[in-house]
Amino acid sequence: MRTIKVGIVGLGRLGKIHAQNLAQNVPNCQLYAACSLNEEELIYAKTELGVEKGYANYAEMIADSELDAVAIASPSGYHCQQINAALEKGLHVYSEKPIGLDLEEIQATMDVINRHSKQIFMLGFMRRYDDSYRYAKELVEAGELGELTVVRCYGIDPSSGMESFVKFAGASNSGGLFADMSIHDIDLVRWFTKAEVAKVWAIGKNAAYPELDQVNELETGAAMLQLTDKTMGLLVAGRNCAHGYHVETELIGTKGMLRIANFPEKNLVTVLNSNGVVRPCSQDFPERFAGAFITEMKEFIECILTEKQPEVTSYDGLQATKVALACKESFEKNQLIELK
Repeated sequence: MRTIKVGIVGLGRLGKIHAQNLAQNVPNCQLYAACSLNEEELIYAKTELGVEKGYANYAEMIADSELDAVAIASPSGYHCQQINAALEKGLHVYSEKPIGLDLEEIQATMDVINRHSKQIFMLGFMRRYDDSYRYAKELVEAGELGELTVVRCYGIDPSSGMESFVKFAGASNSGGLFADMSIHDIDLVRWFTKAEVAKVWAIGKNAAYPELDQVNELETGAAMLQLTDKTMGLLVAGRNCAHGYHVETELIGTKGMLRIANFPEKNLVTVLNSNGVVRPCSQDFPERFAGAFITEMKEFIECILTEKQPEVTSYDGLQATKVALACKESFEKNQLIELK
């Protein structure tokens, strides 16, 4: 099989994960180029990952005739623009979530994606590629739980990142807690139930960092969803988890229930000492979803090679963002929001 040459834009924490996987862990792939405004990040890409070309300008990178595809891990507000530009250049595109922060802009980008239907477009909902979630999906599809009635999701970042987030929140737009964090859980709710969200009610509280009130950001939020088939979704999102990175999903059906990561265990080790019985926890998303990040990038390259469109589509991105923005609106207006 031929080798797919990929260029990446964005070399922050998540961008570096994708860059390392593309360079080292994905067959039939070469991380050929990298784009960043940070010169140190470009030096890292060249010296540590063997990238041949470094660019400070995205338009120049996607104009490189050697390139086959791009991986977009830049700030969310740039995604639509960069997706459109790459597709118009004839490139295959992987983009991190969200696909965008504005519904009209996302719709326009979907039009561009649909016009380039022979090119691969893939959106980074990596939890669909996690072994545990895939196993749970198989059980649901096999009818082991009967008809789903409730999907409960926790997604809480470690408190160790709160100080840096408070600084970030004052200078940047993350899209809000629900668009930034709950969007993965929203996608899982849709994935497991095969239904769309009809109504949302969201609430929140800034307790440890009340200064987030001043920048219209949330430390902890919760939302109740009603789906078109009356299934219920319960979301809890936060940025202040004392024990580590807590991602947990519970599915309740008419025949039974299951939990994915009831405790965010780091591994199978149990420590028994003066502190009692201790199970080490995952401390961040790169650790918890390391395997999923590799699997989704393998899928992206495989889709290019076999000319097969991936399961995750731009429509999934639109619907998840629509729900996340409705949650944000519900919290801000303190009212139930119905989705059209």
